[in-house]
Amino acid sequence: MTEQPLRTAAMPEKPTLDGLEAVWVARWEADATYHFDRSRTRDEIYSIDTPPPTVSGSLHVGHVFSYTHTDTVARYQRMSGREVFYPMGWDDNGLPTERRVQNHFGVRCDPSLPYDPDFQPPASGGKGAKGQVPVSRKNFIELCERLTAEDEKAFEELWRRLGLSVDWSLTYATIGERARVASQRAFLRNLARGEAYLSEAPTLWDVTFRTAVAQAELEDREWPGAFHRIGFELSPEQREQGFGDRVWIETTRPELIPACVALVAHPDDERYRPLFGSTVRTPIFGVEVPVLGHHLAEPDKGSGIAMICTFGDVTDVTWWRELDLPTRPIIGWDGRLLADPPDGVPAEPYKELAGKTVHSARERIVEMLTESGHLDGDPRKIERPVKFYEKGDRPLEIVTTRQWYIRNGGRDVELRLALLDRGTELRWHPPHMRVRYDNWVEGLAGDWLISRQRFFGVPIPVWYPLDRDGQPVYDAPIPAGEASLPVDPSIDVPPGFTEGMRGKPLGFVGDPDVMDTWATSSLSPQIAAGWERDDDLFRRVYPMDLRPQAHEIIRTWLFSTVVRAHLEHGGLPWKHAAISGWILDPDRKKMSKSKGNVVTPLALLEQYGSDAVRYWAANGRPGTDTAFDTGQIKIGRRLAIKILNASRFVLGFGEVPSGEERVTEALDLSMLAALRAVVAEATEAFEEYDYTRALERTERFFWELCDDYLELVKARAYDGNTSAVTALRLALGVLLRLFAPFLPFVTEEVWSWWRGGSVHRAAWPTPSEIDAVVADGGDPAVLGAVAEVLRRVRKAKSEAKLSMRAEVSRLVVSGPHARLVRPAQDDLCAAGNVEEFVLDAAGDEQVVSVTLAG
Repeated sequence: MTEQPLRTAAMPEKPTLDGLEAVWVARWEADATYHFDRSRTRDEIYSIDTPPPTVSGSLHVGHVFSYTHTDTVARYQRMSGREVFYPMGWDDNGLPTERRVQNHFGVRCDPSLPYDPDFQPPASGGKGAKGQVPVSRKNFIELCERLTAEDEKAFEELWRRLGLSVDWSLTYATIGERARVASQRAFLRNLARGEAYLSEAPTLWDVTFRTAVAQAELEDREWPGAFHRIGFELSPEQREQGFGDRVWIETTRPELIPACVALVAHPDDERYRPLFGSTVRTPIFGVEVPVLGHHLAEPDKGSGIAMICTFGDVTDVTWWRELDLPTRPIIGWDGRLLADPPDGVPAEPYKELAGKTVHSARERIVEMLTESGHLDGDPRKIERPVKFYEKGDRPLEIVTTRQWYIRNGGRDVELRLALLDRGTELRWHPPHMRVRYDNWVEGLAGDWLISRQRFFGVPIPVWYPLDRDGQPVYDAPIPAGEASLPVDPSIDVPPGFTEGMRGKPLGFVGDPDVMDTWATSSLSPQIAAGWERDDDLFRRVYPMDLRPQAHEIIRTWLFSTVVRAHLEHGGLPWKHAAISGWILDPDRKKMSKSKGNVVTPLALLEQYGSDAVRYWAANGRPGTDTAFDTGQIKIGRRLAIKILNASRFVLGFGEVPSGEERVTEALDLSMLAALRAVVAEATEAFEEYDYTRALERTERFFWELCDDYLELVKARAYDGNTSAVTALRLALGVLLRLFAPFLPFVTEEVWSWWRGGSVHRAAWPTPSEIDAVVADGGDPAVLGAVAEVLRRVRKAKSEAKLSMRAEVSRLVVSGPHARLVRPAQDDLCAAGNVEEFVLDAAGDEQVVSVTLAG
C-alpha cells in the first residue's frame, strides 16, 4: 500500500464533530471503501468470522463494546496492506425470535392449522399468552421473517453509524437460504459418517417453550424449595430385623413419588447396607421399589438415602442408566402430570395429581402425605441451585424424548482428546481464556443435542417411512439429497414418494423438528465463506484468521464451531480467537436484557458521537469485564475535538515545497524519535490483538505533542521553518492513521482536508517513513527535558498571576537537563518569552530558576 497523494486543504473555519457520521457513512458506501476485493490471494487476505448478533429486539451497549474491538482489528489489518473479508451475519432463528414474534403480534403457532394466505395479525398486538391467536406454521414463519427483516434494518443502521467497516454486500442470515443449505448439508454428512444419530433418552426440557435443551444452554439459578421428610414402608420381615416401620428420605420433589423406581444409598453406609437387595413400598401408592447402593449417594446429605425417580434431576438419569432401572415417567411436555399413571402405579391415588402443574401436584401430595402419616414434621424451606434454560423462566424438567445428537466428545474419549488438541492449536487472546475451553470439553457429560421442538429454524432434513400400522420407523430415516437442499420435510416429499402418501400406512412422515441455533451458528465460517457454494471465495478466506466473541459462549459458539470444522474439514475454522469481556452496570453486574439493566446505544451515539463511544469501548482490554462509564465517553469526545482543532492548527502553517521535506532541528528530531517508538509499540500491540495498549500509547503521545511540542515549535512554524513544518505535518499524518482504527470519523474528516482517498485505505505508519525525512535519529529525551523546563516557567507565571505571554527576564537551567535543553534553547526561549537564558551542566541536581520581568 502506497502513500496517497496530497491535495489542496479545504478546512472549515470552525471544525465540528456534529454530523460527521452521516457524511462519512454515505461517502464510504458510495466509494465502496470497505468493499472486499476477492482478487487477492489467501496470503494477502485477513478474514473475520464476525459474530452474528441475535435479532430479537434492539442492540445494547454491550454489543457496541465488543463489535468495536473487532472493528479496530479489521481497520488495522486493512491499513497494514491486507484485504479484509469482514462480513456481518444476523442470527434470526431460534427461541428468542419466536418469543418476540409471539409477544409483538399476539400470535402462537399451531402446526395443525392450515395456511391462511390472507392472515393479518391482531391490530392490538400481543395481550399475553392467553390472548394469542393461533396461526399455521407457515403463517407464523412469515411473521418471524417480517419482524426480523425490520430488526435487521435497524441493526444495520446502528452498526453503520458506529462506523463498523463491514462489507455489507456480504451479509447473511442464519435462517436464510445459504445458511439452511449449509446447515442441512453439514448435518447430512454428519449423519452419513455416523456423527449424527437419533436417540430416545431422558432429555432436559423447557416446559414453557416445550423444547429440548442442550448442556451448553444450561445455567444454575437459586430457586426456593423445601425438604420433605417422607417415610417408605418396610415389610414385616424388615421390621422384625430392627429397621423400624419406615425408611425416611428427604426430598424437594415429593410430587415425583409415583415416578420412584428405587431408593439408593452409598455402598459403604452401614445404616442401609442390610437393606440392599430388598424392597420397600412407596408411600400412598404402595409400589415395591428396590434398595440399592451407588457411589454417588451422599451419606451426609439429608438422611443419607435418596429416592430415584424418572426423572427429577441429572443424577437420577445417571442412577437410572447405571443401575439399569425401569422408567415411570409422569411429567408431560407441558410441565403437567400425565393424565394416566405409569404401569404398576395405582390409578386411584394418582388421579389426585393427574393434569396438575408440578407446583399444584406438590401441594396436593404434601396434603396426602400429611393425611396418611408419611410426612414427618413440616417441610424445611431452602434455597438451592436449579437447572434453567438460559433463556427460560421456569426450572427444567427431564422427560423422555426422541432427539438428534451430534458427537462432540462427551461419550468418545478419542474425539474429546482430539478437540482438546484443537484448543492448543488455536491462538487465544488473552491466552488464559483457553482454560475455559479445556474445562468445558473435559466436563462434557453427553453428546450435543441439536434438535428443537420449535418452528422458526432450519428443519432436520429427514423423513421416516411408516409401517403397515402407520407408525414411523425411526431407525430407518430417509435423508434428503444434497442437490435438493434446502428442504422442509413438513412440506417437501422424499424421493420415491408422493404427497398423497404423507401420514398414510407404508407412506412417510417428515421430521417435525428444527436444529438449535448453535447448529447453524457453528457453521458461520462456512456460511460466510461460501462453502460448496462459491469455491473460489472459500479457498481465499477459509480457514479464517479471527473469531471474535464473548467469553461466556466459549462453551457454545466457539466449541461447537471447532467441532463442526474438525468433523468436516479436519482442522480449525480460524487461527485466532479474540475474547471480549462483559459490560458491567454501576453495581458491577453483567448488563443483560433479562436483568433489565442494559443501556441502548443510539442515544449515546447521538449525544456524544460515535468516535467518543468507540473510544470508551476500545479502552476495554481483551477478555476483561468493563464498567459502563459515560465519563470515559466524554474523554473520548474531548479527544476527538482536540484532534480537529490541533489538526487545523498544524495544517494552517501550510505545506513544504516538494523535495524540501527535511527535518534537521533537535526538537523536531526528538519529537519524531519519540513518535517512531509509538508507531513500533502500537504496531506490536495490534499484532498481539491488544488494541487498548495501542490506543493508550497513541493518545498519551498526542496529548504530550499538543501540550508541549506545539507550544515549543509554533514560533518557528509561523516563520515557515521547513524542519518544523515538515515534522508537524508528518506527525499529524502518522497520528491520524494511528487513531483511525479507533476514531474513524474524525480522522477521516481531517484526512480529507489535505489528503486524497480514505485514511482507512492509507498505509499503516512505519518507522521507515519517519526515517526517510530526518537528518539523524534524534534523542527522544530532548523534548521531555525542554517540556519540563517550560512547565516550570508556566508554573512560575501562573503563581504570579501573570499571562503566559509575560516576559521572563532570566531563566537558569542547571544539572542533567542542561545538556538536553541546549540544542532546543531557542524554541524554549520563544515559547516562554525568555530574555536571558543561562545553562549550567554542572551538578547532579536538576535546578530551574525563573526570574520574571518587572
